[in-house]
Amino acid sequence: APLAALLAPRFTVVTYDRRGRGASGASGAAGDGGGVAGVRREIEDLAAVVTAAGPGASVFGMSSGGALALEAVAAGLPVELLAVYEPPYTPGASGLLLKARASDRLHRLLAAGDRAGAVELFLTAKGVDPATVDRMRRAPLWPGLEALAPTLVYDDAVLGDGAVPAGRFAAVTARTLVVCGGFSSARSRAATRTLAEALPRARHRTLTGQTHEVAPQVLAPVLTEFFARDVYVRQAS
Repeated sequence: APLAALLAPRFTVVTYDRRGRGASGASGAAGDGGGVAGVRREIEDLAAVVTAAGPGASVFGMSSGGALALEAVAAGLPVELLAVYEPPYTPGASGLLLKARASDRLHRLLAAGDRAGAVELFLTAKGVDPATVDRMRRAPLWPGLEALAPTLVYDDAVLGDGAVPAGRFAAVTARTLVVCGGFSSARSRAATRTLAEALPRARHRTLTGQTHEVAPQVLAPVLTEFFARDVYVRQAS
């Protein structure tokens, strides 16, 4: 991945394919159907990677991977430094309603075999603007995204009802960097600030000119500065 390559000169970078994706194989997404059981298994997967990386490992999670990383650390994953970029929470009454409707529609689309519709729904729910989604649909990467569509139940489940789980995240003792893009949607920017306020040892940073599809060359120096005293960086992807 481009971000991993930019971090590699300074750190030992370990990446992995989340359950049901890439080298993890398609079968991983079918065994538990997402939900609480799926989140628990994803936390176990991440814990196994951190254990393999060894003492001193730090974690970076992008988008829903950031929500997974937060849940894992809240559940006791032993890391001292954690960075996340725009976990797509949707706090507030309107946000919770939006998440409930999106979750219901996602499951209906997947049940009907409409993978393209499921991917489009999930991208727009994360704050990717429709024009960008339309360009993505015509790009060579789109068939790969459709292939991953069944695993979107994991991303949906790890976000719960869309609210930032402040009570659970009070257990996150790692120093945490919460990052958003200055050109991301107002909803996304507000959600990251709500998240930072809920974490005991967090600071918030906005990257000028960036969106949810952040440029690796812009994000990498920020992560390098934050993780500079650590030996390992592991990216949830």
